[in-house]
Amino acid sequence: MSRHHNFSKLSTAGLLISLGIIYGDIGTSPLYVFTAIVGKQVISTDLILGGISCIFWTLTLQTTLKYVIITLQADNKGEGGIFSLFSLVRRRAKWLIIPAVVGGCALLADGIITPPITVSSAIEGLDILYPGLPTIYIVITIITGLFLIQKFGTSLVGKGFGPIMFIWFTMMGVLGLAYIIQMPTILKALNPYYAFALLANNHNAFIILGAVFLCTTGAEALYSDLGHCGRPNIRISWIYVKTSLVLNYLGQGVWLIYHNGQQLGNLNPFYQIMPQWFLIYGIAIATVAAVIASQALISGSFTLIAEAVRLNLWPKLRIIYPTDARGQLYVPSVNWLLWGGCLLVVMIFRRSENMEAAYGLSITIAMLMTTILVSKFLKAKNVPNYIVWLFLAIYISIEGAFLMSNMFKFIHGGWFTLTIGTLLFSIMWAWHTARKIRNRYVKFIEISDYFTIIKELSEDESVPKYASQLVYLTSANFKSEIESKIIYSMIQKQPKRADVYWLVHVNVMDEPHTREYEVNVLVPNKLIRVDFKLGFRVDQGVNLLFRKVVEDLVKNGEIDITSQYRSLNKHKIVGDFRFIVLEKILSSSHNLSFYEKFIMNYYFLLKKGSLSEKRSFGLDLSFVTVEKVPLMLAEPDTVQLRRIIR
Repeated sequence: MSRHHNFSKLSTAGLLISLGIIYGDIGTSPLYVFTAIVGKQVISTDLILGGISCIFWTLTLQTTLKYVIITLQADNKGEGGIFSLFSLVRRRAKWLIIPAVVGGCALLADGIITPPITVSSAIEGLDILYPGLPTIYIVITIITGLFLIQKFGTSLVGKGFGPIMFIWFTMMGVLGLAYIIQMPTILKALNPYYAFALLANNHNAFIILGAVFLCTTGAEALYSDLGHCGRPNIRISWIYVKTSLVLNYLGQGVWLIYHNGQQLGNLNPFYQIMPQWFLIYGIAIATVAAVIASQALISGSFTLIAEAVRLNLWPKLRIIYPTDARGQLYVPSVNWLLWGGCLLVVMIFRRSENMEAAYGLSITIAMLMTTILVSKFLKAKNVPNYIVWLFLAIYISIEGAFLMSNMFKFIHGGWFTLTIGTLLFSIMWAWHTARKIRNRYVKFIEISDYFTIIKELSEDESVPKYASQLVYLTSANFKSEIESKIIYSMIQKQPKRADVYWLVHVNVMDEPHTREYEVNVLVPNKLIRVDFKLGFRVDQGVNLLFRKVVEDLVKNGEIDITSQYRSLNKHKIVGDFRFIVLEKILSSSHNLSFYEKFIMNYYFLLKKGSLSEKRSFGLDLSFVTVEKVPLMLAEPDTVQLRRIIR
């Protein structure tokens, strides 16, 4: 078993880690779900029984059936998440890039709203003990502290997440049970009849449905963190989590029925079911649970962006690995963008009840996109068509209803996450489309036509030696081909003599953790091609990987990298290496459509703020030459010109 799947089997440690990593978001939903359902309505038995029934069946159909039972089957070599799912099915249809990108952007937008609402909901419990306390400053301090510690890695803190979340879920279950014992008849709320009756008879049905959806917003995390915990651990731990959640919702329901005919006001049923003496401890545990939930969303956002970069859906960014722990990565630019977004949410909406309006809309869209991709996965696994269509019909109906109900929130806050999601989509779409346009203008030629010239250039002492070992990064997928621009750089632009020429190609695989390479000697001792096959979750540090390949080849006696300068050769000094990176620029001579010009200009604007290719491939900057080449070279036969002879 590889080191990536330590918890793929059922174990106590795996169950604890599942509690700590996966259930933060969905586990903190009892803090705000019932306050959102009741809102400013008068509390009634029908409203409470119907609300609990909606919550229970949403958790059952949406979280348990769709995610825990069905979607967890779609593991990509043990990994989950929307981009892992896309990698499994992308060869089945080109248009699947759209749901993958939309879903990814919606999840990132959700990462901006989740920390503020969970931390605010927890901290606002202090209002009960200290009325008028300006909790907004405490929320900002906690969120800022959370983003400040990201660069140090969270593996040490992470080890304590599981036991803390176990305490959290146990606390919720016990608090709920204490009230259920007082009114056992509350259990009838699990009957789906009450959900149907509420949605059919209440004139605020759609608003209520939007509030109910908040109980399942963390379901995507179940799938995204599949690789961290393994399917068996997620499925077994979910039984305990769901039981605790349902017990707490039932307990809140009993307290609410005791206040039949009243309005909720600023009271939060979650804190009201706590004994007075326990309140300060309950708030403390809730705050820690909220921080853990936020941490899971932040880490998930880093992973999502890193995968998008490797799938060429996002500009290249600096990615840091603070510790050796699996899944630990830190993306500085994304960290501070998320921090800024979270503070903006707090400043705009101020309290959790206002944030509820912005919450849920983006994640509904993400779930719909997952439904589309999962249906393609089921089809790929030869699941009968009628089951696939039944799956689609059920979940597009459920999630479509949730989406429409959440659209009611648009003017009250939903516009915020939708705006963020749209901006993120524009970046991903422009980056992806620009790459397709660039590839359209890349001209590949047969490299075998230049074998003789390359060999002769290498031995031509009338040409000054450029480097002992000259390395080009190539995008040619076939070893028989090469970009014409590389040959132009090597032979024509400035003839570059070297002892050995290397062509390095990186192929991002659909499997997450592949680390393989292949060597092809095209011209013995003169031209060598190295093809890396790297999983979409593997760091593309080409400098380090290439050095490892060269060391292996030298050890096996396949190449000699000793300098050919006589003074250095006799001392067995290793020759110098130089990388050539060809950077494409948009020339004035092009025939792009207005849309393509817009996309390319947007792309080059994004490229200015992204990591350069030499840095993104982890190249030693002291041994890199960047050559600018036009994206398109105008062919002479396309130029209309008439000669005048006098």
